[in-house]
Amino acid sequence: MSKIVVVDDSYAELQLIAFYLTAAKHTVVSLSSADDLERTLAAEKPDLIVLDVVMPGRNGYQACRDLKSNERFKNIPIVLCTSKGNESDKFWGQQQGANGHVVKPFKPEDLLYAVRQALG
Repeated sequence: MSKIVVVDDSYAELQLIAFYLTAAKHTVVSLSSADDLERTLAAEKPDLIVLDVVMPGRNGYQACRDLKSNERFKNIPIVLCTSKGNESDKFWGQQQGANGHVVKPFKPEDLLYAVRQALG
């Protein structure tokens, strides 16, 4: 179906998200930080990014804002998948350009729904 880059500093979360996406017939590329994200995106040309917010180094909000302001990557949909679930967190994600928001812990169907919505 689609190629999805998943970025999460938690190995367990990374594996869980990849498991659900792979089971739904998506191809998954996993990253443990947003530091090399642009290089990976240039090489992999994904259809979507699932991005954690709370990470060491560049956080998900910063990475989302950077990607949406980059002519090369701005059209790749981004779904934030994070423990930050307040309305203000969702609003801030939208302000950074995110196309969706999934709150951890999540149900598999919530993740897959957000992915389908973001892919259009």
